[in-house]
Amino acid sequence: MKKLFVLFTALLFTTIAYSQNTLKAILVNAKTNQPIVGVTVNLQGTTITAMTDTMGMAILTNIPNGKQVFTYRCIGYVTQRDSLQFPFYESAARQVFLTAEENELNEVIVSATRSSRTIANIPTRVEVISGEELDEKSNMKPGDIRMVLAESTGIQTQQTSATSGNSSIRIQGLDGKYTQVIRDGFPLYSGFSGGLGLLQIAPLDLKQVEVIKGSSSTLYGGGAIAGLVNLVSKTPTDERQLNLLLNGTSALGLDASVFYAQKFKKTGATIYTAYNHGTAYDPSGINFTAIPQFNRYTLNPKLWFYISDQTTLTVGINAMLENRIGGDLHYIRGDGDAQHSYFEENKTGRYSTQVQFEHQLNAADKFIFKNSVSFYDRSMNLPGYRFSGKQLSTYSEVDYIKTTKHADWVFGLNFLTDDFKEERNSTFPLRSYQNNTVGAFAQNTWNVAKAVILESGIRADYHNQYGLLLLPRISALWKINAKWSTRLGGGLGYKGPNVFTEDAERIQFRNVLPLDVANTRAERSYGANYDINYRTPILDGRGSFSINQLFFYTRINNPMLLTQLPGGNWHYQQPPGDLNTKGGETNVKLSYNNFKLFVGYTLANVAQHIGNAFNNYPLVSKHRLNNILMYEIEDKLKIGAEAYYFSPQKLNDGATGKCYWTTGLMAEKIWEHLSVFINFENITDTRQTKFDTIYTGNISNPIFRDIYAPLDGLVVNAGVKLKL
Repeated sequence: MKKLFVLFTALLFTTIAYSQNTLKAILVNAKTNQPIVGVTVNLQGTTITAMTDTMGMAILTNIPNGKQVFTYRCIGYVTQRDSLQFPFYESAARQVFLTAEENELNEVIVSATRSSRTIANIPTRVEVISGEELDEKSNMKPGDIRMVLAESTGIQTQQTSATSGNSSIRIQGLDGKYTQVIRDGFPLYSGFSGGLGLLQIAPLDLKQVEVIKGSSSTLYGGGAIAGLVNLVSKTPTDERQLNLLLNGTSALGLDASVFYAQKFKKTGATIYTAYNHGTAYDPSGINFTAIPQFNRYTLNPKLWFYISDQTTLTVGINAMLENRIGGDLHYIRGDGDAQHSYFEENKTGRYSTQVQFEHQLNAADKFIFKNSVSFYDRSMNLPGYRFSGKQLSTYSEVDYIKTTKHADWVFGLNFLTDDFKEERNSTFPLRSYQNNTVGAFAQNTWNVAKAVILESGIRADYHNQYGLLLLPRISALWKINAKWSTRLGGGLGYKGPNVFTEDAERIQFRNVLPLDVANTRAERSYGANYDINYRTPILDGRGSFSINQLFFYTRINNPMLLTQLPGGNWHYQQPPGDLNTKGGETNVKLSYNNFKLFVGYTLANVAQHIGNAFNNYPLVSKHRLNNILMYEIEDKLKIGAEAYYFSPQKLNDGATGKCYWTTGLMAEKIWEHLSVFINFENITDTRQTKFDTIYTGNISNPIFRDIYAPLDGLVVNAGVKLKL
């Protein structure tokens, strides 16, 4: 009996000792009170580690006696430490609250999908260029968004004019006409108004830029075959925002802008105003401008009326005026003659109104009405030639959004009008058109299981020229575990043809015949994306590593082609065949303490089939590499270096362009209300004029070749930003 008592006592003390040297912790989101899967719990200074399960539970055993420090780490959350004394006499699991990092991309709420979900919980693959990154890019080019987009993997900005600098956006190698650019959900840059668009949108009043690659036509209609770019404007906050920027360049450019925002009790306002100036600049000494002379004035006021806690009315105006002239440097400076007489002048007026009414019916249901009216006036003048016209567009939409425990629904109706009237400048046939589109759409985002989310939708558009078009789409997200996730999606798309394409812009619409609408069909497409994502903390939580691999395929059947006829005129035809792009994007992000490294690789294989003929599509870099290294001390200092590689591109004249690198360096010193920045763009002074020609013929009547590399070379800019 005595021996049994001693044995029982020994077992009891062993059990007590075990319980005293074991830690049970439940990790919980401080905001949602939901358990967090995949949190790494480490006993500091040892290899004793555990990871939370699906219930947020982690168990650590064999903990030495004494004061011990535990570290809780998870991507997207602030690292937290906890000190405990062992032996530890609490038998219940210890609850630990982690706070989400506000700047992490997976916490960003996106609006392009019309849901209130974070980017980590949306089956549709959305890339977000956040406010911090926009702020860095605005240091480099405050006057337009070309740099914001061009430095993203899979996106290329294609310059269409050697002298005016006009550019378009290409996603995954497809023409700019297949990408839809919207602002706060309004299609303000389509058709004729897409001309010069990238040059006239500044990033300084944008909250974020959202990019969806692949067909996005379910919610936004025709034109989003290659993808969608949603420009999200800043909104008023309780704390006043008053930001001023002044920037100058070594090419004698000037940017001055002011942004103000504030929310009051029942109202709120944002005002953005800017002046941008460019001086005619020719670094190559060939007498043609690499940067045109221009003056641009922008005013974007917006008002919010908080009618009640459930109802908000927003009213805004966008206004922009610009005069832009490029060409022969002597002509622009006023000392031209019969030989130095070439010029390309663009005068542009862009005006639009936006109205949005939101009413929260109850906790689950919301009603939204929005309307915009846009007017665009552009004239293009060259020696002996003028093209001009006016476009009036309207967009109206009604949405009903329902949110339930396991699913989100979006139902909507919209009506779009697009009326372009060309002014009579010659006897050439006018390219005027009038298009109306009525659309209805529905989208469902369903939490199939805890780790699986499915998004499906369908749109029916009736186009007055091209009839009824049905556009289904489906995407799925599988959160494999805390480190791995994968998405698969695809859908149909369409584009209503018009004469305003990159090819026509390149020749200033000269001798381009009107569309033969009776013998033209809408361009139809189908495509799919698949991506897999891996994220993990490294170096004892002091760093992180993530990699995303995307594979894509898009095919456009019977695309419109601009073809020259005998006699010199150009017309659009639709021969049997297709245009397809396939390839992949690799994005790697590595961070350690104050350093961040981004590496992006794009493989875009774009092929054109016409009958039995097979050709590589022109002006596409099959291989492209993005490298960005940043050193940042938060709210104190930013230093960045970047390098970009473009592989050889096939040109429209049958030649092949050269491969090239561009590099840059930027720095910004930040104080509480002031920051000073400097940027060295294209340090290696890479210019197409160094290794290739940009025109044939003579200087008074040039025939410009494709522009596939920079023309402006090394440009240094510097400035100050004030936050008052």
